[in-house]
Amino acid sequence: MIARDVVLGRDVKIFQPDLVNLYGCTIGDESRVGAFVEIQKGAIIGARCKISSHTFICTGVTIEDEVFVGHGVMFINDIYPGAVTADGGLQSEADWKVVETRIARRASLGSNSTIMGGVRIGEYALVGAGAVVTKDVPDYAIVAGVPARQVGDIRQRKGTALKEEQA
Repeated sequence: MIARDVVLGRDVKIFQPDLVNLYGCTIGDESRVGAFVEIQKGAIIGARCKISSHTFICTGVTIEDEVFVGHGVMFINDIYPGAVTADGGLQSEADWKVVETRIARRASLGSNSTIMGGVRIGEYALVGAGAVVTKDVPDYAIVAGVPARQVGDIRQRKGTALKEEQA
């Protein structure tokens, strides 16, 4: 379902619109969204991004231009989640604070990675498949593991999308 309040840029491709859940979000020009993706209200997706299937992008997430998001990537916007308040009543939006997360331009997030709330993943950074990102990731860093730790620098890898002057 694509709700009426979704803002879609020019030439956005949603390959199976009946198999997504998009509401209150913004998706930039020429971005592509796979099946079984949920993008919540207030989330912002930049231009020319690829959001692969089975991904969850929650309120508070900003993804800048030209970012790759692999299959099954999960974003978290609540550091201390709970179902009920201290007195046992059901929590509402008033009972928790959204923690914002930013994914910088041309970053790549590997399949099944989990991005905790409140982090920034830097430009051209690469998050390995299955990693759990709990801290900021510097520009150009390659991170992997649980928790994610820096294991390299994308500028030292051949065949990346870096411009020649940046390599």
